[in-house]
Amino acid sequence: MGPVTGTSPAGEPLFGRVVLVSGPEALLAERSVERLTSQALAERPAASVTKAEGGDLDAGGLAEVTGGSLFAEESVVVITAISDLDPGLFDAVLAFAQSPSDDLALILVHPGGNKGKGLLDKLKKAKVVTVDCPSIKAWELPGFAVNEARLLGGRLDKAVADRLVEALGADVRAVAGAIRQLLADADDRVITEAAVRRYFAGRADVTSFTVADHVMAGRRDEALGALRWALETGVATVLVTSALANALRSQGKYTDLASARLRDGDLARELGVPPFKVKEIVARSRDWTPRGLASALQLVAQADAAVKGQSADAAFALESLVIGVTGLRGRRPDSGMGR
Repeated sequence: MGPVTGTSPAGEPLFGRVVLVSGPEALLAERSVERLTSQALAERPAASVTKAEGGDLDAGGLAEVTGGSLFAEESVVVITAISDLDPGLFDAVLAFAQSPSDDLALILVHPGGNKGKGLLDKLKKAKVVTVDCPSIKAWELPGFAVNEARLLGGRLDKAVADRLVEALGADVRAVAGAIRQLLADADDRVITEAAVRRYFAGRADVTSFTVADHVMAGRRDEALGALRWALETGVATVLVTSALANALRSQGKYTDLASARLRDGDLARELGVPPFKVKEIVARSRDWTPRGLASALQLVAQADAAVKGQSADAAFALESLVIGVTGLRGRRPDSGMGR
């Protein structure tokens, strides 16, 4: 896949305009703000830079941050979380968008969602420059990782990216940080599978995703072992129920899509999983019936309530969950069940 980044007005002047950075992916939004601020300062090096949270501003505060400073007539102003702005300030912000000051580069950040959507829609209608920062889906993460390494002047193969995402889970910031760390320690700027295993194998072995994978494959003993090790090393109990619920839902979605004969890439998008997970889901489809999946999800719901406070022994609740769900598969697994 191509780069997963927001679009920006690169090369266009930022003073005398308003730029809206909008979308739920915080890492991309932060990078966009940094890039835009640097671009504005390159345009006018003497400008001051002011940052403010939308929820902290009143009418006087908005007028103050957008009015320049005592030391610089030109200013770059970043207002984050405009979703939290007092609605009484919407018209004032919209006025900047409709009649921007030549001495001001105003960057507004909206985290997506419905809060403050009225202002968001009005800004877009006013045709402000918009930088989109959409969430990075699970199936996009390996591609994001490959592109991230390329942007940093390194190289990461798709198979190694799959392994890294498997180790870290669907955490965009963790994946980006890991790539920066791995490249810093790679003499030839190439991230290898050996390096990923050296740095993150221990973490991968105790993730909630690993527990869920063992459960879905019917490997009861391995799942129980991974669960106990995960809990000993501090993995939150709610992450285990969440990972298993997601795995069951993905399996159920595939049951509905199986007759469509989609390609792996299309299936990954529909299921909301990384591409390397598709083959596992397809292979397991013979072992899971719709009734088994529904019953398993009921067990997960019960365990989730237990670990969130309805049981005095969360570990026992999770062990019971593992045993119960592995017993619902439609075919005896090839390994790991009690013999």
